[in-house]
Amino acid sequence: MQFNINYFKLSFLLLAIEIFIAMYVQDAIIRPYVGDYLVVILLYCMIKSVLDADSLAVAIWVLLFSYTLEIMQYFKIVEIIGLESYPLANIIIGTSFEWIDLAAYTLGILTVLIAERRQFK
Repeated sequence: MQFNINYFKLSFLLLAIEIFIAMYVQDAIIRPYVGDYLVVILLYCMIKSVLDADSLAVAIWVLLFSYTLEIMQYFKIVEIIGLESYPLANIIIGTSFEWIDLAAYTLGILTVLIAERRQFK
């Protein structure tokens, strides 16, 4: 474990943006798709802020984690485990599967990998 202040600052900024989007943006593009695009970048930065792990490994883990949550939404996991009456569970786990969300996650991770590659050149 190794704390990285730069990834931590970026995590904090992305979290603030995600909260702003969740609270104040009610549209058909930014909230559902930009939020999904940014959330994988947020997760990546949060992990990299505390772990000095290989960038590709972290990116793949975040992408697989995100895909898993999305697939769990397809199977209505929130209802299966009885958390549908808890708003926080609905927000964190999600309640509706969409194929385009998988694309948003993938684009977010590709952005991370491109940024990491450019930073280390």
